Amino acid sequence: MRIPPRIAAVTALAAALLIGGPAAAQAAPAQAPTAHSLQAAVAAQAVGDICYSDLPAQAHDTLDLIEAGGPFPYPQDGTVFQNREGLLPAQSTGYYHEYTVETPGSDNRGARRIVTGSAADEDYYTADHYASFDLVDHGC
Repeated sequence: MRIPPRIAAVTALAAALLIGGPAAAQAAPAQAPTAHSLQAAVAAQAVGDICYSDLPAQAHDTLDLIEAGGPFPYPQDGTVFQNREGLLPAQSTGYYHEYTVETPGSDNRGARRIVTGSAADEDYYTADHYASFDLVDHGC
């Protein structure tokens, strides 16, 4: 369970007063969260996880194509994913790449994607066009 920074600071202050008295309470003040730390916290909460076996069959096909190096059905496949939504962990440009997951019955690319990171087995699945992501657990 995550404790919001403000509650953690108040809890630390209360503990200092109870255990160490007023002198301990005057120790270093709690740092206010920065925009970067808040974005990282939001990103960590926005990414869930999904077992490889729970992915739709089309996502398995896409992951197989990625592993094989293609060929890919859409020209956008393999392009750099910018992470403009800020939901994935912050990385430098070029770290993430996106690939289409076919959607049965759709006459276009649909909303489903696999976004890969540069680390081994760092694959994210989104079924809602980047509104949320699940890190694929390849071990289940």
